[in-house]
Amino acid sequence: MNDLTLTNARLVLPEEVTSGTVHVAGGSIAAVDTSPAASGEDMEGDYVIPGLVELHTDHLEGHYAPRPGVRWNPIAAAQAHDAQVAASGITTVFDALRLGTSTDSGDFSDEDTRRLADALDESITSGRLRADHLLHVRCEVSAAECYESFQWFADHHRLRLASLMDHAPGQRQFASLDAYAAYYQGKLKMSDEDFARFCAARLEASAANSDRNREAISAACRERGVVVASHDDATLAHVEESIEQGARVAEFPTTSAAAQAAHEAGLAVLMGAPNLIRGGSHSGNVSAGELVEKRHLDILSSDYIPFSLIQAAFHLGAMENDVLLPEAVSYVSRNPARAVGLDDRGEIAVGQRGDLVRVRVDGEVPIVRAVWREGHRVV
Repeated sequence: MNDLTLTNARLVLPEEVTSGTVHVAGGSIAAVDTSPAASGEDMEGDYVIPGLVELHTDHLEGHYAPRPGVRWNPIAAAQAHDAQVAASGITTVFDALRLGTSTDSGDFSDEDTRRLADALDESITSGRLRADHLLHVRCEVSAAECYESFQWFADHHRLRLASLMDHAPGQRQFASLDAYAAYYQGKLKMSDEDFARFCAARLEASAANSDRNREAISAACRERGVVVASHDDATLAHVEESIEQGARVAEFPTTSAAAQAAHEAGLAVLMGAPNLIRGGSHSGNVSAGELVEKRHLDILSSDYIPFSLIQAAFHLGAMENDVLLPEAVSYVSRNPARAVGLDDRGEIAVGQRGDLVRVRVDGEVPIVRAVWREGHRVV
């Protein structure tokens, strides 16, 4: 049975924080009361928030390829990733798998990506995982083989999101060539001469492939109902192109102008929780905090640190701004869920899934004390 009663809790509801009780029956929230229950699990005054929804994390790849040339068992990698995700309060995770990025990631290939997708499928089928896992393919559209690689995933039953990326130097995320050199030259251990050749090859590939791959992949997604996300939009022209291609999410816009244009056009603007926690972008682009202040932010993503998602929500809810805790929590629960068409989760309300997280706030870093998915305790 996945029936559950959590009482004496500080419930973070869509519009308020209130003391009370939440009842789960058959995996869904059956009632929310603003009074204590005669029986049930005592939350001791801890917060209870909806399970977090993560749209963009490539954390799985790090468990599978922890060192250059090293490949871990992909099912073991999936389990390790899942354990960290669930313990961070994330009950729905879109595992971001790369396509067409072998030139900028050493020896990580599209075959590795397919192996990870198969391992996730097998792990889910055999009941190994705690969180609900869906797929997000990160398509490096500058790569000649990108669309061909995407076709392997196009009809995958777990695919829900595809982001269109172009990491060629001098634009989007890496408008600063110094930032580009610091990231790629350090990552791939290239000499200055090798780096110059690398940049020239990336620019040539972008010019030859990006436009056609963007059009082909976005068209394929529209046909299948897969949500399209833009990535690293920097200019109004980038945003206009994303709108034309049917994007519904704007991932990591790099300038305030692009974020504003995307938000006003109805795209859900997603920024990194690490950016918010650190107080700025590691690439020197617009800060998530600035977009919060201008009310141009809709979604936070943990990106490369799973725990940063819940940390950012409570950090934001405690800051001196107009964002109260219910809104801060919506950035990591309801808003990402709605952006990708998941209407059954993301808030504590009758009829929603019983995905819940018990959180104690002690200092600057919150403590995840328990996690339930559809009423089943998973952490």
